[in-house]
Amino acid sequence: MPVIVKDLKYADSHEWAKVDGNSATIGITDHAQDHLGDVVYVELPEVGKSISQGSGFGAVESVKATSDVYSPVSGKVTEVNEELNSSPGLINASPYENGWIIKVEMSDKDEINKLMDSDQYSKFCQEEDAKH
Repeated sequence: MPVIVKDLKYADSHEWAKVDGNSATIGITDHAQDHLGDVVYVELPEVGKSISQGSGFGAVESVKATSDVYSPVSGKVTEVNEELNSSPGLINASPYENGWIIKVEMSDKDEINKLMDSDQYSKFCQEEDAKH
């Protein structure tokens, strides 16, 4: 069973957001990295880039496939995780901690309400897995 962290918000495209004031740290979930397999490359956006909720901002490439990463919130990229350039496997080993992808200054905090909490996301994953 994939790990789902309690105080995060989740998108149905399997990204998580950790909200702290106006800032959100974003990454992909344990469920997503588990389905991808070993991550070999992460395409990071530029700092300063504006992103919108639900739109792609980068990609995660694994031995099996390349998957776009979608932003759970709108705003401006304030930081990218440079560690992923040399250690893309952090996404597999530590998807919620060391494997974060970007930090965003949110332009609309209300968007958080459109995301799932951990219980909803857990149920969503179970239903999705049952279809496959």
